[in-house]
Amino acid sequence: MNEEHNLKERTSRGLAWSGMSSFTTQMLNLVIGIFLARLLSPADYGIVGMLAIFSALAGNVQDAGFTQSLINLHRPTARDYGSVFWFSSSISLLLYIMLFLTAPLIARFYHAPELTLLARILFLGFFVASLSIPSGAWLRKNLHNREMAIINVTALTLSGITGIIMALCGTRYWALVAQQLTYISATTIGRFICCPWRPSLTWDFSPVKGMMRFGVNIFLTNVVGTLSQNILTVIFGRFLTRTATGFFTRANMWNTMGHQLVTGTTSQLAQTVFVEVGDDPERELRVWRKMLRFTAFVSMPAMLGLALISHEVTAIIGPQWAPSAPLLRILAIGGAFMPIYTLYQNIIISHEQGRSYMLLNVAQVIILLLMALILAPHGTLAVVTGYTVLQISYLLPWQWVVGHYTGVRLHHVINDIMPYLLASIFVMMLTWAVTHGLESQPFWLLLLLRIPLAATLYTALMWVRHDDILTEILRYAKR
Repeated sequence: MNEEHNLKERTSRGLAWSGMSSFTTQMLNLVIGIFLARLLSPADYGIVGMLAIFSALAGNVQDAGFTQSLINLHRPTARDYGSVFWFSSSISLLLYIMLFLTAPLIARFYHAPELTLLARILFLGFFVASLSIPSGAWLRKNLHNREMAIINVTALTLSGITGIIMALCGTRYWALVAQQLTYISATTIGRFICCPWRPSLTWDFSPVKGMMRFGVNIFLTNVVGTLSQNILTVIFGRFLTRTATGFFTRANMWNTMGHQLVTGTTSQLAQTVFVEVGDDPERELRVWRKMLRFTAFVSMPAMLGLALISHEVTAIIGPQWAPSAPLLRILAIGGAFMPIYTLYQNIIISHEQGRSYMLLNVAQVIILLLMALILAPHGTLAVVTGYTVLQISYLLPWQWVVGHYTGVRLHHVINDIMPYLLASIFVMMLTWAVTHGLESQPFWLLLLLRIPLAATLYTALMWVRHDDILTEILRYAKR
């Protein structure tokens, strides 16, 4: 009983710090994004967005699933962390050399010669990031969410200031490159300072070999997941203009900021908690369902609310971004369900079912690619709509696999999600109806009306139904 109480306390503290970190991070992202979007053009965002998939894939290779492998070990040793450090940094250096040499081919694929130098500088970031993989895993494994929150906020602040200063100096898309590199460098330094582990000069790859069986499926899955998240940018960048790609990139950035507010809160500790309770199926089911209710409690109103104010959000960064509004509205609906994917993925990983995890993601990216190619002739809006429908419907295969290995059943998921989904739809429709007549007013007035009104209505509705998640949040806040 004491052990369960201790885990509950650690989880509550972790959720509190993760929640504060995610909220602060996204608010900083919001402010920094507004400044940069007003100083830069859609084409500037488009050209940097074309390289996102290559940086992300290189990041998958450098990590190779070792972060999850270290977290999944019940008592990882300094030897385990050191083995991962030397292996990931060595692989990252080789990858950077390969990408440095192939940068002209990337530029030729997109018909953008300036991408050669841009890619060679931007790709330095994933090598620097590889140096912090073991220390980042240590902080997550030991639930040091407070330290991670401070690191993230500090790095984001420094990178935002750097990007804004460079944009004011007229450096165009180089401001975005500088912002990314500053964030990665600051995060790496911060993790190194906060983690007591230090790499030794001993090269011992035998622990890495032991992690390979589990890590390889995670690695392949992460690669496939990266393809899934970035495939639309590649298609738009190859077949459409830089400006059109920039509109999608900006809309997807707002959407990602929204759902990561929730995902960032749960993902930092979900796998660690599931590993600890995995020996007790009933306890694991209780923990998972409570995390699911917390996720739905936040993600449904947050993302459906973002869809409601999509026009006003894009108006903040200037009238030149207006074509992003309908894209953001559709993406945000799918984004409401993205944090739920994180819970499914973490519980599968905690059960060491890397192969199932990989196959689910492979199938999803194949379907997505076929869908995008079929809908591409019908325009950007059609592709984004198809992408959103696939995001929501593909939760069913995830549920089927998770249900096979755990006690989670479909009726559990429906019962836990549906109250928050229906409440959010009702609140957003009511908010729209009340404020619809004011749409000719300045966008900032609508934001000042719609956000507090929707938040008040949703909280009141949860209070009336005596929602257990709201009750626990208020209780913890008082403590």
